[in-house]
Amino acid sequence: MHGSETLQYIDHLFRYAMVLSRNRAEAEDLVQETYVRALDALERLQPGSNVKAWMFTILRNVWRNQLRSQRAAPNTVELDGEHVATSKDPYAVLVTNMEGELVRKAIRQLPDEAREIILLREYEAMSYQEIADLLDCPLGTVMSRLGRARARLRILISQMAESASWRQQAAFEPTQPPRG
Repeated sequence: MHGSETLQYIDHLFRYAMVLSRNRAEAEDLVQETYVRALDALERLQPGSNVKAWMFTILRNVWRNQLRSQRAAPNTVELDGEHVATSKDPYAVLVTNMEGELVRKAIRQLPDEAREIILLREYEAMSYQEIADLLDCPLGTVMSRLGRARARLRILISQMAESASWRQQAAFEPTQPPRG
């Protein structure tokens, strides 16, 4: 295997690093350190290994090591979503973008563990087994954590949508004319 074969995962690793670090500069550093370590160990990788899962494991271990040495929690997270419009209708594009932003805001409000597992499954399309291997936990734990994370996400999205709908409605309601 050549180092160039690992480059196809750089965007996936960066998104995962953003979820873990919640800081763009730190995420970039994590990805860079992941590639340095991966390239050093590439010749020891067994043929037929899952390179993507291996790279994610390296990144997570680098992040954990940095947390141990820093003893500081990150502040914010950015989930840069790509909006792909299937329609040229501007209203449809607007609605799609607004829905995507609502989901990203809700994901940002999830606890770290829930946010991480949602990203790995829904955005990175990792299998339950790959996630279990990465997080070093049983498959059943992954499934239950993902179920709880999805349930919490549905609640957050519902609350945020309801709140946004109420604000929109209030903004367009006619006001009573002053009595005089």
